[in-house]
Amino acid sequence: MRPVRNIAFMAVLLLAACGQPPVPRPAGYFRIYLPAKSYVRFESPCYYSIEYPEYARINLHPSIATDTCWMDIEFPSFKAKLHLTYFDLHGNLASLTESSRELAYKHTIRAEAIDEKIWADDSANVYGILYDLKGNTASAVQFFMTDSVNHYLRGSLYFMAQPNEDSLMPVITFLRDDIIHLIETLNWR
Repeated sequence: MRPVRNIAFMAVLLLAACGQPPVPRPAGYFRIYLPAKSYVRFESPCYYSIEYPEYARINLHPSIATDTCWMDIEFPSFKAKLHLTYFDLHGNLASLTESSRELAYKHTIRAEAIDEKIWADDSANVYGILYDLKGNTASAVQFFMTDSVNHYLRGSLYFMAQPNEDSLMPVITFLRDDIIHLIETLNWR
């Protein structure tokens, strides 16, 4: 009786083992923790003030030119940087605006779409365009803001990682909201 039971047990195991062949699974992505939104006021030495996220840090860069000033807002937990460049306007609004447009549209090789949002805040005297770049582009969000007379600010968001829109989209969306908050709190001095 015992040998029959062993044979039946082995037959059940063999039948259970006959399934579909194993299928390789794609690599998974790490879980992304998004902190609570909270902002800090920053008075830039570049004739403007903004509010930036408290989970970011500012890295000022010395400028050789007297009419430009630039800094980075770094997001270490996301391996991202928002590059900000300030220019004094001296009748060069058209050339700076065209340069910003060209820099955004250099990504058309990899971009699936580039959405433009026109920005106008008469009370703060802030006008410009926000560029949303869709697809596996090096920069996901770019913008320029100006008062059309004295001040011009250009920004671009870059990740220190290979572009992969699928895995970066939650962070891009999260940081895009921070960029919009920065624009909404932009004041010229």
